[in-house]
Amino acid sequence: MEDDELKAILREAFGDSSSDSDGEPSPERRERVQFNHSNSEIGRPQSIFGDNSIWEPISEINGLSICRDFLSGDQQRSLLSSLEKEGYLGEASQNQAMRFGDLPPWALELSRMIHENVLLSDNSKESCLFPSKLIGREPLFNQLIVNIYQPGEGICAHVDLMRFEDGIAIVSLESSCVMHFSPVEDEVVGECEEANHKCVTSAKIPVLLNPGSAILMWGEARYQWKHEINRKPGFQKWQEQEIDQKRRTSVTLRRLCGTE
Repeated sequence: MEDDELKAILREAFGDSSSDSDGEPSPERRERVQFNHSNSEIGRPQSIFGDNSIWEPISEINGLSICRDFLSGDQQRSLLSSLEKEGYLGEASQNQAMRFGDLPPWALELSRMIHENVLLSDNSKESCLFPSKLIGREPLFNQLIVNIYQPGEGICAHVDLMRFEDGIAIVSLESSCVMHFSPVEDEVVGECEEANHKCVTSAKIPVLLNPGSAILMWGEARYQWKHEINRKPGFQKWQEQEIDQKRRTSVTLRRLCGTE
């Protein structure tokens, strides 16, 4: 594929640079699955997104980081437009879509952005976005999920299935929400104390996911912490303020185990 043609595809998917799951499917969620749609070989052009974004480690959880301005407003709108053109947002009854194998150009560009961000970041032990063994793998991701959540819809507390490798990225679009993290060990403690009618749980760690933000999970955050989004009335608050619930779209990037 020629450079000009590739840039045109990426520009159509994301727009020009501006200065400005998520969980597993539940039984009631409908899904459309696509397998191994081949793409032409994608090169590695210079970034069309400008400067490197700022990533913040979540201090309470090892292996969890967030970038609050990963995509600008224009880039979010262009990505949503690309998702709509490809049919991900076409029908209200289709609120989840998966893809395995070769990813579409916009997802490859998201992967490349994450790769560049990690390489350009302060990847010290205290603020490591992805360790070298993850960021050096090819491809970085080969599975994606697009989820559409209407007001009131969220995800139950869970750890992503072990069929996926370490290292997960989630990009949030449209509506803000609070994702809560809780230790997996809480389930074990709760079972042990059940006979004594005790409830022993750790405090949940809230993380605000604003539109255009991205989070990276690896290591402890990926395997030892559950994540959930409760969007029922009264549960979505940040700094004691109720969040205005609108449609939320998320893109989750993962890598299947045992793939080259």
